[in-house]
Amino acid sequence: MNDTSDFLQFQGTAGYIASSSLVDAVNAAIALERPLLIKGEPGTGKTLLAEHVAEGLGMPIERWHVKSTSKAQDGLYVYDTVQRLNDARFGDGDVSDIRTYIKMGPMGRCFAAEKRHVLLIDEVDKADIEFPNDLLRELDEMRFTVSETGDEVAAQERPVVIITSNNEKELPDAFLRRCVFHFIDFPDKALMQQIVDVHHPHLQTQLLDQVLIKFYWLREQNELRKKPSTSELIDWISVLLRAGMTADDIEQHIPFLGALLKNEQDSEALDQFYERGGRYPSEWSELGPRYNN
Repeated sequence: MNDTSDFLQFQGTAGYIASSSLVDAVNAAIALERPLLIKGEPGTGKTLLAEHVAEGLGMPIERWHVKSTSKAQDGLYVYDTVQRLNDARFGDGDVSDIRTYIKMGPMGRCFAAEKRHVLLIDEVDKADIEFPNDLLRELDEMRFTVSETGDEVAAQERPVVIITSNNEKELPDAFLRRCVFHFIDFPDKALMQQIVDVHHPHLQTQLLDQVLIKFYWLREQNELRKKPSTSELIDWISVLLRAGMTADDIEQHIPFLGALLKNEQDSEALDQFYERGGRYPSEWSELGPRYNN
């Protein structure tokens, strides 16, 4: 019988409720030494996963939050020509040593580190379509050369790479082939109760019930352009507790709606629903069979 202890390096943390399939995906990526590509709608804990993988594995973490203007080179290093020019003009610093002006990016710092790191490449789909392909060689070889000095930076230990995407654009096939993939499904009622318990332990059962009934009912409304996410649910509960709300207070209405809905069209749609005589559910049975298991 094979010993699975080497494979099961990540088993979740007390602060992050991960499904068994997500735990398997993390461990598969570690075993294969390939990046883990995480997709899912915003607010499902994709970025937070990297933080807790680092915690669970006892590793430092480097974060690379990708922007629309990001280039692959930014993750490796930046040659600060402006600072060198200023130093040359004003006599501050040794401009003859070009290495002084080479600043490592998040990926470069992981490669140069003596200890194994977790590398988060967050929201990779925000950048140009060629951005993921531009990372392929470095992610495969875990090394790169600083062209200004000829120095090679090679990882002593391959970092655990976690890449997140919000599905804003399709990612190249060549990039996808090199990744272990996992889609984080939106939590069902039972899993959501566990997630809420991590952030708000000992929440009154009746209050939690009413909160989740309203939350899942909102997510079922087709008129909403942006459905509330898990992170917004956690914030909403925080507001309710700060305001001293009880289960009775939210049984027939949804207070502090701005914590859940984030644009005027969705707020107006809910107002119109109420004006037409619509009523909010107060029992799970009113949400249909999917919520009555």
